[in-house]
Parts: sequence; C-alpha cells; structure tokens
Amino acid sequence: MKITIGVMGSASDADEGIAGDVLREKASALGRALARRDVVLMTGATTGIVYLVGKSAKASGVFHVGVSPASSQGEHVERYHLPTDACNLIVYTGFGLKGRNVVLVRSCEIVIFIAGAMGSLNEFTIAHDEGKVIGCLTGTGGVADEANYLLEKFSKATGARVFQNHHPEHLLDDCLTTLKPALTPKPKVP
Repeated sequence: MKITIGVMGSASDADEGIAGDVLREKASALGRALARRDVVLMTGATTGIVYLVGKSAKASGVFHVGVSPASSQGEHVERYHLPTDACNLIVYTGFGLKGRNVVLVRSCEIVIFIAGAMGSLNEFTIAHDEGKVIGCLTGTGGVADEANYLLEKFSKATGARVFQNHHPEHLLDDCLTTLKPALTPKPKVP
C-alpha cells in the first residue's frame, strides 16, 4: 500500500514579485518531489499554494485525492468556490472546513505544511495531537515557518515528529525515512 502524504498550507495565492515567484516555485517543486516517490497526495481540494502543489503533482503522475468540506461537487464549487481540476478524486465530507481538516489529517501518514494561516494552524495542531510525522517547508512563511515557536510555547508529548527544511526533496526524505521503520512489519514469533 502506498504512503499517504497530505499537503496543507496557504489556500491564498502567492503575492506578486520575487517573494511570490519563490513561493510558487517551491510549491511546484514540492509537487514534482512528491512525484519522485511512490505516494498518494491528499489535500483539502482547495485553492492557492496548495492548489499549485496538487496541480504540479498530478501533472507529474501523482494520484491526488482531495478532501472537500462540501457534501457534493455542486456545493464544493458553488458554496466554497473550490476547484476540481487538480484532483484525481474528491471525497465530499459535508463536514465544513474544520470537520474536513480532521478527516484530511487523520487520513495521512505524513503531513507537510507550506506557508499557511489559521486553517493550517488548525491542521497543524490536529496533526501534532494525532502524533503524525510533520514536515514544514521553511522559507514559505506562515505556519510552516512558525513550527519552532508553536512547539516551544504549546507542545505536549504526543509522539509527533516534526521536521523542517527549506528544500522539498530533503524534507520529504526526512519524513519518509522516519516513517518507514514504523511501517516495517514485525516478524512473527512462533
């Protein structure tokens, strides 16, 4: 079975100028890096930087599952104004944004953050509480760059493992290397 990696973060577009160009390139690079691994991508089927990651990953051959807050495709598009073209499959939860976040995080073995604001903060705390392997793509702003502060001020022992790196390839390698021993079946004792 393939490892599921969730990418969460900014649902808004990158700013104009050099900083925005750098963030968009990091999003595309993360999508391509996911394609070089045998994984399934999960996102909130959303817009912005996460959309760019999903679009890049799907175009590079990754199977991309979106988890929607809506109860149907019509509601997904009309009420939430979310796209459908970056995903191979969308699961319509009908749970709203916060409920969707719980389903999304719990469905992933690794959770990667790129930028991100309040919704991503909600996903980060869920991932930490669930003891997930968490990766923060630093240099992208928002939640991804504030992990040290969050962990220092609010952390409790949950078993979560948090990695930070500015390079998508290295971040994914760190997360996958940590996860693999936990997935290796233990030999049966006769």
